[in-house]
Amino acid sequence: MKYITPFLRYVALILAFPVIFNFHVVAQQIALDRVEPPFWWKGMKNNHLQLLVHGENVAFTLPVIEKEGLKVSSFSKLESPNYIFIDLLIEENALTGSYPINFMKGNTLVASYNFELKQRKPDSENREGFGQTDVIYLILPDRFANGDPANDNHPEMIEKADRTNPDGRHGGDIKGIINHLDYIADLGVTAVWINPLLENNQAAYSYHGYAISDFYRIDPRFGTMEEFLELNKMMHEKGLKVIMDMIFNHCGSGHWWMNDLPSKDWLNQFDKLTRSNFRASTVFDPYASDYDRNLFQTGWFDSNMPDLNQNNPYLMNYLIQNSIWWIEHAGLSGIRMDTYPYPFKEGMAEWARRVMLEYPDFSIVGEAWLTTPSQVAVWQTGDKLETGYESNLTHVFDFPMYEAFRFAFNENQQWNNGLARFYELLSRDFVYPATENIVIFADNHDGSRIFSKVNEQVSSQMLAMTFLLTTRGIPQLYYGTEIIMSGDENHGHGKMRKDFPGGWDEDQRNAFDPKERTPEENKVFDHITTLLKWRKNKPVIHFGHLMHFIPVNNLYVYFRYNESETVMIVLNNNDHDQVIDNERFKEMTGKFTTGKNILDNQIFDLNHLIVPARKGLVLELR
Repeated sequence: MKYITPFLRYVALILAFPVIFNFHVVAQQIALDRVEPPFWWKGMKNNHLQLLVHGENVAFTLPVIEKEGLKVSSFSKLESPNYIFIDLLIEENALTGSYPINFMKGNTLVASYNFELKQRKPDSENREGFGQTDVIYLILPDRFANGDPANDNHPEMIEKADRTNPDGRHGGDIKGIINHLDYIADLGVTAVWINPLLENNQAAYSYHGYAISDFYRIDPRFGTMEEFLELNKMMHEKGLKVIMDMIFNHCGSGHWWMNDLPSKDWLNQFDKLTRSNFRASTVFDPYASDYDRNLFQTGWFDSNMPDLNQNNPYLMNYLIQNSIWWIEHAGLSGIRMDTYPYPFKEGMAEWARRVMLEYPDFSIVGEAWLTTPSQVAVWQTGDKLETGYESNLTHVFDFPMYEAFRFAFNENQQWNNGLARFYELLSRDFVYPATENIVIFADNHDGSRIFSKVNEQVSSQMLAMTFLLTTRGIPQLYYGTEIIMSGDENHGHGKMRKDFPGGWDEDQRNAFDPKERTPEENKVFDHITTLLKWRKNKPVIHFGHLMHFIPVNNLYVYFRYNESETVMIVLNNNDHDQVIDNERFKEMTGKFTTGKNILDNQIFDLNHLIVPARKGLVLELR
């Protein structure tokens, strides 16, 4: 129903309910509980905003704004009497400041909320996202560093800290990240992706952050909103971009709305707990049954993660506005969206479109955990495969390459295994709309660490890092990879998400300090930082072409090149030295005679090139 006058609107609203129910409600007290988003900005390209207002019997009130500049254009109620959705129009003459929203019953003011309209930041529209020049560092905040032990527990939060429990909360927090920003910046990375920091008020497994119970609140066990904003400010000052982790497929069973849903279709619900079949391939499978596809998209991720219904327009608008609110409020450079194919794809496409409308230079990377390039490519904006679906999603993770890291360095190469796994996957890059916007990674918080994948062979991890940081795409490192932290997913997720040694005062050693690392840890650390710092100022790696040669006998040679520079990368995944036949690579090496290895500054003669066992060379050709 559209807004006409306060009185007529109130009459229409009351008449919409049975008379016997009306008399009961009139006797009830009106109490506002929350308004979301709690404030907004003028200067947005979209000047419409929808507020979710929750409070006892608030649906039986009439929202009125009398101050010019912000107008109630309409409002809606769903099934619960404790919600009202207010559509606002931010007019051209709107000023910054407070706009009282008065909630009326007849001529009586029963509640009021001072809604603040702020000025959009001048650089918002041109906010730079992450891209080819960046390397992303992934942090699981509960396991990185505990900067403030006083917030390990909180009276409002159910789960308490227990560092002896691999699956419990360990106390890492925002202050811990702040305390180690110099360490992160000195690594040579340029962007930081932090696993979710929002409230997860769950009885167990709340440490990972993927069961959100409040989309507008930092979990107090991680810190405060002020600390989060300070963290972002400090990261920007150090040249680090901020990537926020978000989840729209599900929320936590402890979410505040679970005891009072706005409507039954707010969630995808079943007669009994029904989990997803986790078959992301069904979304674009031309032969998939409706049953299988529907179960994938509407089944619950877990018993403590209710599945959100993105086909509900009020919910989808709520989630879209939540993203924009965080981008503007926190000054984000990017979003990592969890479980991207699981929600209904039309809603996610609209989400990405709305975000990119406000921030054209922004970056969004979606987690589409599929194992073939075409299955991943279909989720990237551009619709190169002509499916008829435009995702508006700028970046995708290279999960096929992630799977290859599991095996490539443990195999003796035959036809298409060993290092040939990388070659075969890169040869299929023609399916991607934008190969430069692929995020490549060897490990993350959801699987075994790369050191465990390569059977804890230091030389193999160093080869893996050489490939990761010199091939196409945007590399992502997982915290602790630089000090060869181990963790096998077969032993439980908690054990593959170990605490960074030295992040807690009681730790026996501090691996943030090179003097307290083992020789092998420092060897890998130095290898990675050398590559990162070299890469930071190398347009040939950021934007250059890639040419690779079919791996032979577990020796993989490829080149990154542009008009002014050529780099030759050689990976020897053998237990013996390998002699390079330069004739095979003459189309790239023909005008060069030597190459300087950036890893140790050694000069190599291209015509007498011998690659040591289990080593990689990164040669700047001369």
